[in-house]
Amino acid sequence: PTEPSWGVELATVVRRRRKSLRLTQLELAELAGCGPDFLYDLERAKPTLRLDKVLEVLRVLGLRLRFDEANPLARPRESVEDFLAGPVGQH
Repeated sequence: PTEPSWGVELATVVRRRRKSLRLTQLELAELAGCGPDFLYDLERAKPTLRLDKVLEVLRVLGLRLRFDEANPLARPRESVEDFLAGPVGQH
């Protein structure tokens, strides 16, 4: 079976976190300073999204994007959750 794309996994993490905080897409869009169409596109894994807006949505949700130096010979990461830390302050 094919692994889900990074964008699909990011969309799933964002949607799951938004719902766990009991926020509607409209409420989250307002808090993050983006339009509801952007949030809809993010949660549907649109392949071209503005990074600054993605990062602001993650910040509002208490998530952050983390990068690690990769060994080009190492096995690829299992999922986007390897790059997304949980709620800020729990590390």
